[in-house]
Amino acid sequence: MRNWLLPEYVEDILPVETLHIEIVRRQIIDLLLVNGYQQVIPPLLEYVESLLSGSGSDMDLQMFKVIDQLSGRMMGLRADMTPQVARIDAHLLNCAGITRLCYANSVLHTVPSGITQTREPLQIGAELYGHSGLESDLEVQRLMLQCLSVSGVGEIQLDLGHVAVFRGLIKGAGISRELETELFSVLQAKDISTLQELCIKLPKHAREALMLLPDLYGDKEILIHASERLPDYPEIKIALNELNIIEEELKPTVDKISFDLADLRGYHYHTGVVFAAYANGSSNAIALGGRYDEIGKAFGRARPATGFSMDLRELSKLVRPKAYPKGIRAPFQKKDTELEAKIEQLRKAGHIVIMELPGQNNESLNCDRQLVLHNEQWIVAEI
Repeated sequence: MRNWLLPEYVEDILPVETLHIEIVRRQIIDLLLVNGYQQVIPPLLEYVESLLSGSGSDMDLQMFKVIDQLSGRMMGLRADMTPQVARIDAHLLNCAGITRLCYANSVLHTVPSGITQTREPLQIGAELYGHSGLESDLEVQRLMLQCLSVSGVGEIQLDLGHVAVFRGLIKGAGISRELETELFSVLQAKDISTLQELCIKLPKHAREALMLLPDLYGDKEILIHASERLPDYPEIKIALNELNIIEEELKPTVDKISFDLADLRGYHYHTGVVFAAYANGSSNAIALGGRYDEIGKAFGRARPATGFSMDLRELSKLVRPKAYPKGIRAPFQKKDTELEAKIEQLRKAGHIVIMELPGQNNESLNCDRQLVLHNEQWIVAEI
């Protein structure tokens, strides 16, 4: 194998795309900061037990693992930053009130989530800790939509679900943990025939409700249909009411809202509303989020929590990149204080100024202007 070849689904990001991604990142981070979300940078690797706490348990197979040469313990390269941010909230900040945190950095996956995706997503997201009300869910969802908007993504569809619907059915029917796991798997796979087989021995009301779940996808009429057909369990009534409220609050700010009551993504750690954003040009969700109130329990401090995350690489592909900016060429001059002052002034104003080097081919400088000496003053002129 040639030394310069990279592993499959691992790639370099070249200058034009890098600048495009960085512009999107800055726009999102700036928006998060003015909304009170403080940025943190967790370490790339830490002990596996910490990374697999809370939401991280679903990422076990996605995590690269190595042996720590200092302690002999197993360490992992993070596959998701949410557990790390929860650890920071629980132990390092240890705030009694509401904490708002955000992040933007690489994560590593053992396998890509799609055939066109990378094993090194650039994850950016926000988490809100310390508030269990629907108001914080709405804050996070609005913020996610604003992040997509400032990035230049248009025509967003928001999919809403609620894990309490499935959990309410499991609890109400007294279904065993083993069968719950099987039902969860077939619902995730949309395997209707297997779902039917698993439900045969269940009571009629539970069987009919579980078989109905895969069909509960669509517009707001789905919530009415669900309230009429699903059992009248308290958990389900509360979940449907929360989805109704969210739809009323968000419909003026998003192009389309749909519901999927069989969406069990993150079921093992989500505790309430889950949501996903879709846009034209992408078959996968471009942003994911939800409520996960138990995520800090493994760190000894279970706090209400809600948040979202997205992959900057995937997000940037949906927005047309600008051409890489041209620079200003400056001649090579030794100890010319006036030229140095002019270059510094231009760079402070945000211009790219590239100094020639002796013997350099000027065509490689990517410049469309140059500094020239005119009437003993350095001025910018078109090339």
